[in-house]
Amino acid sequence: MTAYESYGYLEPGEVPAFDLAPEFGRVPPYEAGLSAEDRARADRLLRDTIVISLHDHPVRFPADMRDTPAYNRTGRQHTAFAGLRASGMTVVFDNMMDGTACVTGNAPWRWLDIITDLGMRQADVAHQSDVIVVRTLADIEYAHRLGKVGLVFGLEAATPIENEIDRLDVLYGLGLRQIGIAYSDANTLGSGLNETSDGGLTDFGRRAVARMNQLGLAIDVSHSSDRTSLDTCATSDKPVFMTHAGARAVWDTPRMKPDDVLRAVAETGGVIGMSAAPHTTLSHAHSRHTILSVMDHFRYCLDLVGIEHVAFGPDTLYGDHVGLHTVFADLLKVGAAAPGGPAFEPVEYVDGLENPTENFANIAAWLVAEGFSDDEIAAVLGGNILRALEKIWVR
Repeated sequence: MTAYESYGYLEPGEVPAFDLAPEFGRVPPYEAGLSAEDRARADRLLRDTIVISLHDHPVRFPADMRDTPAYNRTGRQHTAFAGLRASGMTVVFDNMMDGTACVTGNAPWRWLDIITDLGMRQADVAHQSDVIVVRTLADIEYAHRLGKVGLVFGLEAATPIENEIDRLDVLYGLGLRQIGIAYSDANTLGSGLNETSDGGLTDFGRRAVARMNQLGLAIDVSHSSDRTSLDTCATSDKPVFMTHAGARAVWDTPRMKPDDVLRAVAETGGVIGMSAAPHTTLSHAHSRHTILSVMDHFRYCLDLVGIEHVAFGPDTLYGDHVGLHTVFADLLKVGAAAPGGPAFEPVEYVDGLENPTENFANIAAWLVAEGFSDDEIAAVLGGNILRALEKIWVR
């Protein structure tokens, strides 16, 4: 029986064809250098533990990233079903097209585009059985018990709700379970990290946070400004996530978060996910971006807030992520470069954390090699996130 591929329920020719990036072998495998005994331990932990990525885009992009605008206009990103089956993940927080969702126009975050994206992806998932949509804690338990992979659909910004708070209910009803406050640009809820003037959370934003808490929508402040992040943590009565970021003390750029914000997230009972988007979570010790740079941020956050508040949200995809940042530079506004910022060595990909299939095998291997206990590894691979979700979601 042929394995299902995205939109396989349609006839050939009904979906515009693109040459898509492969799910395996796009770059050379990472060499972790583990002994056979340590490799067996890492594999066991990956197999037996509930493994959760707090932020990824588990979809295939065009082999040539310049084709992405046309690809996204079809409204149909292709889920990497084979790659997910091989990933070792139990759950991945899937943030869909997000800032590149220009389905009906040239600007992102339009309401109709987000609804189209959310519906198309779920229509596709419904036609196969290896990957499920996760909406409750029971769904996570079900996925782990049956060896399936669960997708938690989310948005990196609440921008599409505009000033209509009930749209949060609509999104929740359509399956969304995690949402950011703002992306790089400000919206009706608060300031994004790209703003030169940080106004913090607005009054509407405070009402929106309260509604998110009532619904059971997990809140993310990864792309929010520092003041907006602090205000969100102070306003929320549920744990707050920073799904994909790093520490500004390790790499001094606006995309990274200062200590007071990292502490504020932890004080809500929340979790900080380490990002690996190219040229973001660099470090002075490893200014060529690899898994080692990301782990410098992990170590710093662990020491700052405790191991119970750290996890991983690699922010990876299937395709040339560096190329994506180039194509959508004006919209995404991410990267390590900033006026007067630290120098770094550009890379073509982040060695060791290049796509959702390889990420957690390499993370588990690094944790084993660094001497973390089984309980500590289980916590950062997913246990910490699950603990926070128990206070946010319905069962």
